[in-house]
Amino acid sequence: MKTTGSLHRSPAADAQGLGMTSQRARDRLVMRLREEGIRDLRVLDVIRKLPRHLFIDEALASRAYEDTALPIGHGQTISQPWIVARMTEALLEGGVPQRVLEVGTGSGYQAAVLAALVPQVFTVERIEELLRQARRRFRQMKIENIRSRHDDGALGWPAEAPFDAIILTAAGEVVPQELLAQLRPAGVLLAPVGPAGQQQLVRMRAGDDGTETEVLGPVSFVPLLGGLA
Repeated sequence: MKTTGSLHRSPAADAQGLGMTSQRARDRLVMRLREEGIRDLRVLDVIRKLPRHLFIDEALASRAYEDTALPIGHGQTISQPWIVARMTEALLEGGVPQRVLEVGTGSGYQAAVLAALVPQVFTVERIEELLRQARRRFRQMKIENIRSRHDDGALGWPAEAPFDAIILTAAGEVVPQELLAQLRPAGVLLAPVGPAGQQQLVRMRAGDDGTETEVLGPVSFVPLLGGLA
C-alpha cells in the first residue's frame, strides 16, 4: 500500500547502531508487538520506520522502544506502542478511511502513525504547548497530511465533518454525542470508555439503525477533559 505521510528521519533517527534509539531497537519492538498479537503488516511497518524517540523528551529517549507509556508533560503520556498499534489496526480492519479525526494530539505520535496510512488526518489538542511541540515534529519530519487545531477535543472539528473515522486518545465515561454526530454513515469511532481502572476500548459503527458497539478489551488512558489549557 502506498503511504501518504512521509517518514523523513532526522540525523538522530539515522543513528542505526546507537543503543536504544537504533533501528535494531525498533525491530525488537515490532517483534514484541507481533508476539502480542498485532497482525497488520502495514501498521507494523510504520512503527518499524517511525522514530518514536523523537516524540518524547530527550532524557527518556533510551526508553522509547520499550512497550510502555511514557510521560510527555502536562499530566499526559505518549501511549504504549501496543495500544497505538492495536487502535490503528482496529481502525483499518474495515478498509482504509480517507479522513480521520484524532481527539487528543498529545506528542503527535499516533497522528504520525495514522498519517502514514490514511490520506488525511485531523487532530485536536486542548493543551496548546503540547500541540506546538507536535506541530514542530510534523514539520521536521515533513509529514504534510496532518491538520491540527487547538480546541476542546470533545467537541470534535465540526467545520471539517463528516469523518470516515474518529479516534480518541483519552477516556471519558461515555463517548460525546458531538463526536458521534460527526461520523459519516458506516463510519467507525474508536475510544477508551469508562472510569479509571475499568476502561474498555470500544469500536462504534454508525449505521442506519443506530450505533453498533463492540468491546475490544481493557485499556488504561488519561481522562478526557474539556476546555482549553
